Amino acid sequence: MSLREAAHAQANGHPAAEPGDTVNVIAPLPDVEYSGPISDPEKVPVAVAFARVMADVQAVSKKDRRDDVGGKYNFRGIDRVVNAVGPALRRHGVLMLPVKVFDVEYRETRTSKGTVMQECTLKVKWLVIGPNGDAFPEQLESAGQATDTQDKATSKATSVAQRVLFLSSLHIPTENPDVDKGYDRGERPTPRPAEYVDEVCDPRTSPARLKQIWAECKRHNLLAAIVTNETGDEEQLSALITRMGQERGA
Repeated sequence: MSLREAAHAQANGHPAAEPGDTVNVIAPLPDVEYSGPISDPEKVPVAVAFARVMADVQAVSKKDRRDDVGGKYNFRGIDRVVNAVGPALRRHGVLMLPVKVFDVEYRETRTSKGTVMQECTLKVKWLVIGPNGDAFPEQLESAGQATDTQDKATSKATSVAQRVLFLSSLHIPTENPDVDKGYDRGERPTPRPAEYVDEVCDPRTSPARLKQIWAECKRHNLLAAIVTNETGDEEQLSALITRMGQERGA
């Protein structure tokens, strides 16, 4: 390795090479336009530094592919997004720190083949600090949702929230003028039994709609679920739908 290559590697965060050592320099992703080696960032206000990050990360293409029971579509995975945004944040001295995880919810779902999946939804608040030590006056907020057959739903949902934060706050385009064309987005997630209670108990819900709700709950194996009815008592969802249907002449 030449002196120039060694200096370039060290300036980009790689350890200095010992005599005879081979240093592997990771090439920048083609999605990112780098303005030069990473060095001490200029002490500018956080808004200016953040705008410079946006200028560096001009696009992240949808090169990851999902093709399973969840659907068939291209997407921008967390690794690709972080690999694109991370160097730009370091170059301009911008910190995006998770300071609070809240509204965490878990529920059990099943695939079409009966496999049990753990779903996690959550929200994260982020503090954005610039190279001059100042921060955005308001914390940013993003949401994440993920499923897993074991115990990784929470970490996956947190990663999704980070990806959503980067993509939305930096306004990162895909360079794809028609992102939805030809992609199968998969089926709607399995509804929760409690989601039907208000509609079933609403006197404005027609008998025909009650029959539709019965069919939907049967399709998702929700009829045996126990819910809280209009009087605050526990009742089987099938019994609640039947009772309301009888009262309305269904």
